[in-house]
Amino acid sequence: MSLWEVLADAEREQWTFTPSVGVGPLRFGMSHDEAAAAMDGFAVVVDGTFRERDDTRKAEFRSVPDRPSAQPAVTAYYGRVEGLYCVVVDARCGPQVTLDGLRLVGRVPSEWEADFLAYALPRGIAPRYAPEGDLAPEELGLLIRVQRAGDVVLTRPVFGIVRERAYTLWDGLPYDEFEVH
Repeated sequence: MSLWEVLADAEREQWTFTPSVGVGPLRFGMSHDEAAAAMDGFAVVVDGTFRERDDTRKAEFRSVPDRPSAQPAVTAYYGRVEGLYCVVVDARCGPQVTLDGLRLVGRVPSEWEADFLAYALPRGIAPRYAPEGDLAPEELGLLIRVQRAGDVVLTRPVFGIVRERAYTLWDGLPYDEFEVH
């Protein structure tokens, strides 16, 4: 896979997102060992210590286990209190995740936003935006960020629960996620 290559949906694992419960085989509140066991077929790279700045432990799951340099398909963040509290899916090589049939990963943001609004408004879900302008329907535990893929940006969803001492999902976003563009 080249630096900017984007997998087609047919080449991706297919996952579903259940708000407040989890995404794919991952459930919020899991320990790292439970999450690693659930991610059958993925190689895991773990930042083994809890970082002081955000009291977070990070694990990256790669879908190409035999290539250590492969891009992480899924990044998981664990808190001491919450266990697994945040899952981020890579726009270029992560699983395709759906919410009631709505594709969330690797989409042009304007098209995704139009589809999301058509999904959300009839259900009474108000559109809310994070400080950077990303669509962030807090009641779903979903924040859509973007990631560069060559000359375009694509949706990189962040799934999570609001952490202790955080007011919103955005407030609890791991610092590493502010560095992805």
